[in-house]
Parts: sequence; C-alpha cells; structure tokens
Amino acid sequence: MTLSLGLQLWSVRNSLQEDYAGTLDKVAAAGYKNVELICSVTPSGLVFGKDMRGPDVRKLLDASGLRAVSCHFVPTPDMSLAAIVDDLNAAGADSLGCAIAFWQNQDEVKAFCEAFNQYAEVTKQGGVQLYYHNHFEEFQVFGDKSAYDLLIERLDPALVKFEFDTFWAVRGGQDPVYWLKKLGKRCDLIHQKDMPAAASPVNLFEKYGYDTPITIDVLWPLQSPDQFGEIGTGVLPIASYLKAARTYNDARYVFVEQDVTALPEIESVAVSYVNLTKLLAEN
Repeated sequence: MTLSLGLQLWSVRNSLQEDYAGTLDKVAAAGYKNVELICSVTPSGLVFGKDMRGPDVRKLLDASGLRAVSCHFVPTPDMSLAAIVDDLNAAGADSLGCAIAFWQNQDEVKAFCEAFNQYAEVTKQGGVQLYYHNHFEEFQVFGDKSAYDLLIERLDPALVKFEFDTFWAVRGGQDPVYWLKKLGKRCDLIHQKDMPAAASPVNLFEKYGYDTPITIDVLWPLQSPDQFGEIGTGVLPIASYLKAARTYNDARYVFVEQDVTALPEIESVAVSYVNLTKLLAEN
C-alpha cells in the first residue's frame, strides 16, 4: 500500500483562525494534497474554523485542491454522533480520531474503552472509521499495565483503529517500532514530527514518574518550541518509523503534525514537507 503524505491542520491552527481559506491555499502551495481537519464539537455537530460546517469547509478544500482524509475531535457528553458523521461526510473525510484523553486509573481507561467502542459502532454505520491518537500519557502505568496496553486490549479491533504518534511515544520512553509492530494492521495512520537534540528529558516519565496520573495541566506546559522540531531537523530515526509503518501496518498516511514551532507556521510545515517527501522517496 502506498504511504501518502498529509498535514494535520493543528500545525497551522493560528493561521487558520486569521484566514482559513488563505491558509489552505498556502498549505497546498507548500505541496500538500491531504489534510487532517481540526474542529470544535457542538451538540449540533462539528464546527471548523470560526463558524463553518462540513459543506463549507469542503468548498474551501476543493478550491485549494486539498482532500480531507480525517479529522481530530475530543468527545463531549452532549455530542451528537449522527451529526458529527454527517459533517464529516459533507467535508469528505472518512476517518475520525480522538485527539487526546486523560485517566487517573485503570477503571477510567476501561470505561473510556467501553464508551469509545459504542461511539465506533455509530460512526462505522455512517461510513466513518474511528481512531485513537496517542500522546505520551498513554504509557503511564496503572497497576500492572500501561494505559496503552489497556487500550489495545479493550478497544474492539473490528471497530477502532489506532493513529500512532511516534514523537509522543518516544517522549513516553517507548520505541515506536515496537508499538507499530504490535499494533499491526490496527494502525494505518501515523503522526510525525521531529525532536531537537536539546529536548530534555527525552522520556518525560523521568520527570513525572510512570505511576503519576497525567493531566492537561501537566501536558500543556510541554508545548514549547524548544521541545519540537521540523522533520529532518532533529534526532528521531524517522526513516526506521516509515519502514516499520510500511512493513507492519500497511499505513495509508503519514501526517506532519507540528504541535508548536519557532518558525512561522506555514514555513514550518513547508520544511517538514520537503524533508518528509525526501525520506519517503528514499525509504
């Protein structure tokens, strides 16, 4: 299966707020053809940018020559999955990924999995595949298992897939190749960025401890430009991740996701596009 390149639009979120259509044009001019949308979840469906719904964003994507492969969301108690599916279908996306989640113990992870499986039953009926996307907190340990092991065990393989973020796995003290091999065909979307040599500690659990529950208040201060790098500017062995994704996962897309950057957003994703395109050609 061909491993195609895309952009997670979180990478250009500030630019999108200023000029959504113009930013999509610049993303396309940088070379991207595929994108992963970001959104706000409301009781009536998804909102893109400041006030757009699925058909609105589809018009802008078409005008820019872009295709929405997927979308990230954070589940809310009052969301309408039927309306979310309708908006995704209208936007042209067939995949939906949970952007982030936090837990305090095994029981919370298990309850999350039970609810997520139910979400996936609904989205699948509407032609949308549900995914879980990791940061580093999934590798915290509750009792005798990591949260990620529990997710793999309890999320229904017939309903839920994984979108694996290699950078955040490394920051959780993990070898991405090990997890890509373990996930196998359950993972066909990859997130990629790079890590500067000066990022310290590499394993964030050396700072927080594996058995310390991680919250958004822990994660948010880590969103600093000195902790992230454009692809090809840091120390991650990205070529090995691409090889593993092709070997073990039959991965469909690898998305550039630049959480934060010292460069202007468009310049940042343009650098990653050039370097990732070269790596894909070589590997």
